[in-house]
Amino acid sequence: MPRGDGRLNHDLLPGEKGPQDACGVFGVWAPGEEVAKLTYFGLYALQHRGQESAGIAVSNGSQILVFKDMGLVSQVFDETSLGSLQGHIAVGHARYSTTGASVWENAQPTFRATAHGSIALGHNGNLVNTAQLAEMVADLPKKEGRSTRVAATNDTDLLTALLAAQVDENGEPLTIEQAAAKILPDVRGAFSLVFMDEHTLYAARDPQGIRPLVLGRLERGWVVASESAALDICGATYVREVEPGEMIAIDENGIRTSRFAEAKPKGCVFEYVYLARPDTDIAGRNVYLSRVEMGRRLAKEAPVEADLVIATPESGTPAAIGYAEASGIPFGAGLVKNAYVGRTFIQPSQTIRQLGIRLKLNPLKDVIKGKRLVVVDDSIVRGNTQRALVKMLREAGAAEIHIRISSPPVKWPCFFGIDFATRAELIANGMSIEEIGKSLGADSLSYISIDGMIEATTIQKPNLCRACFDGEYPMELPDPELLGKQLLETELAAGPAATAASDALRRP
Repeated sequence: MPRGDGRLNHDLLPGEKGPQDACGVFGVWAPGEEVAKLTYFGLYALQHRGQESAGIAVSNGSQILVFKDMGLVSQVFDETSLGSLQGHIAVGHARYSTTGASVWENAQPTFRATAHGSIALGHNGNLVNTAQLAEMVADLPKKEGRSTRVAATNDTDLLTALLAAQVDENGEPLTIEQAAAKILPDVRGAFSLVFMDEHTLYAARDPQGIRPLVLGRLERGWVVASESAALDICGATYVREVEPGEMIAIDENGIRTSRFAEAKPKGCVFEYVYLARPDTDIAGRNVYLSRVEMGRRLAKEAPVEADLVIATPESGTPAAIGYAEASGIPFGAGLVKNAYVGRTFIQPSQTIRQLGIRLKLNPLKDVIKGKRLVVVDDSIVRGNTQRALVKMLREAGAAEIHIRISSPPVKWPCFFGIDFATRAELIANGMSIEEIGKSLGADSLSYISIDGMIEATTIQKPNLCRACFDGEYPMELPDPELLGKQLLETELAAGPAATAASDALRRP
């Protein structure tokens, strides 16, 4: 059976990486239920958030078993592997790498032995004080004369190592719950965590609540997940969001909650624009309705005379529907997307590769020919995909092509779980909107305003992180050399004379 290649995605142009999603996490405490299968289907619902690797950890009350591999959820697991994961607590993870390379060692959930048992942890988001955490790992008390080492090169494994090895002032080992209360206040960045020991399921969310995390109720248990859509697929009833700065613990005594930091909400607005499933609710607002409203506001802000509104499937569809509603221009299907993009292990021949975007999109020529088109998309990063799209529509006979984007120009990198292109590669960073439109070959180009986008979410502007659009980050960032996806690989390659951080990363 072919395994995942770590490069499965829905990018419309081969080799052209769009905004890569944050990871997806799922956790369940449900005695008497098949928790591994519940987690499998929960991760299946969250597959859009990460396609590089997948993993599930299950506890039967006495030990934790972890199964993970590279590839999609449906490629990593089958009936046999799920049948081997017996227990009443599970945590699962679907990964897109934001810190650390896309390799098996960095797949999640991460696992560590502790003085009281063990811990398995899944992380959605990205930390910004990873170098500091590496130093904290290097400073952990030695066991039998040996320092704590990590085999992975990501922020999640560092956090897991810290939670597993905490002691009190007398040197006595702390429980996972005690360790989390001690460590989490010092963690900076975006983190929606699901983790467990042999007896308890935990969930925690950073004080800014940058990435979503929700709590659901089963008839015989509880579920936590990145998005409410994952609750629906496993039959759980939505209860509430995990609050920013909150940690939840679920065991045989029920559910209990504590707060490790004051809530300072700064939810990611790009979740509403692109990342989350349209059938998900975040902070009480449905994502689909937000995207339709963005389209309506875009039509009012950037009207144009045209014959047909079409979407770049599928992410641009809700906004295109809203644009058509507000403008009175008919909405139609001008492009057909191959439903199985990103699922092949066969490299196309050079002849096929030259077709580029046609591998995944094909125009309906009889619909497009002679029409003035409004083409609605959710965002532009490098612009290569839109440039190829315009060319294809011209060849199909479009009379005019007016591109409308339901988010503002992306000008700044994200350090909180979205892997955009570098700032130098962002097309909006060095060009005006008019120049970008000419570069794409469009007759016109317009973006929604920041205020229009935010108002469409119904969330107050101060409560949203919009740094990728305006450069206003929700927290102080460390020096540039202490940020970046490959930070820990760089430290590891620095050699024996490197810092304490690299010492913590040296493989056993």
